[in-house]
Amino acid sequence: MDEARAKAFMDTMIGVLNDGALAMMCSIGHRTGLFDALAPRGAVTSDELADATGLNERYVREWLSAMASGGIVEYHASNGTFELPEEHRALVTRSGGPLNVANAMQHIALLGQVEDDVIEAFRTGAGVPYSRYPGFHSLMAEESAARFDAGLLDETIPNIPGAVEALTAGARLADVGCGRGHAIRLMAAAFPHSSFVGFDFSDDALTAARAAAAQAGLSNIEFIALDVAELNRAEEFDLVTTFDAIHDQAKPAQVLANIERSLRPGGRYLCVEPKASSSLADNMHEPMAPFQYTVSTMHCMSVSIAGGGEGLGTAWGTERTIEFLETAGFVDIEVTQTRSDRTNSHFVCRKS
Repeated sequence: MDEARAKAFMDTMIGVLNDGALAMMCSIGHRTGLFDALAPRGAVTSDELADATGLNERYVREWLSAMASGGIVEYHASNGTFELPEEHRALVTRSGGPLNVANAMQHIALLGQVEDDVIEAFRTGAGVPYSRYPGFHSLMAEESAARFDAGLLDETIPNIPGAVEALTAGARLADVGCGRGHAIRLMAAAFPHSSFVGFDFSDDALTAARAAAAQAGLSNIEFIALDVAELNRAEEFDLVTTFDAIHDQAKPAQVLANIERSLRPGGRYLCVEPKASSSLADNMHEPMAPFQYTVSTMHCMSVSIAGGGEGLGTAWGTERTIEFLETAGFVDIEVTQTRSDRTNSHFVCRKS
């Protein structure tokens, strides 16, 4: 028995417990707007912050105490005030865009809601269906919108060879697994001479997508409810995009083959997937690896298995992604990253 090792592990586990608690409280701070209200006000009391947000002071005070003891907010004991340091603001407020980690903290509370279901899946191997995650589309829409706003038109689309020129002149693009359609709305507004189709199986997401497109006055978008494993289009699109959509598919190989078939000869495909290696050994020192494998266990892998799929998982990785793309018939596969989307890898490829 190595007592020093045991003590160090005890410290690690206490850190895990505290960090898990702080993740929940950061999610609350994001959703209630407390971080956004605190950031520009300097040092304030709990009463002042409660007045500014219209929230209950007693709850605000307890939240501030958690934030202060966790080192996220500074506490000035001399006058009982709290302050969000300037260096912390981009990481916990909406002004940080894709850097806002507090937004991602919502995963912890959301996935905790299905813990009993996942435990049962451990026993049966049956998975947990997508219907058990009612808040997931909202969270993914919020997270992805921040990334899309920061770099979709300036970085991501220009990284696809010939895409800007084709879309400017007038091309046809499909976004497979489009969710609430934020990406496709940005593209449709930027390239009015092109036409766009968004495919998704979620009626709720597509209802929101259609309403947002109508409100924006975009007439060059069509949204279609479809399980993309059943996508049956032949040489219809010049470009196809997927954003974090392939790894939780029940039939990822079939989906990729359908996408390849739907492209015109020489058409381009952008496949955005979580940045990871396919080897656990290579992921051991990646800062986000524990989070990726947790999200995989609690959602991505389980949803795929529930649909009768193989459960690729969130960290299926670069090597397997390239293997799947090559099997589907894609060529000239390039892997890139962008400053606005540091947690994902962008696989740009072509139909032969």
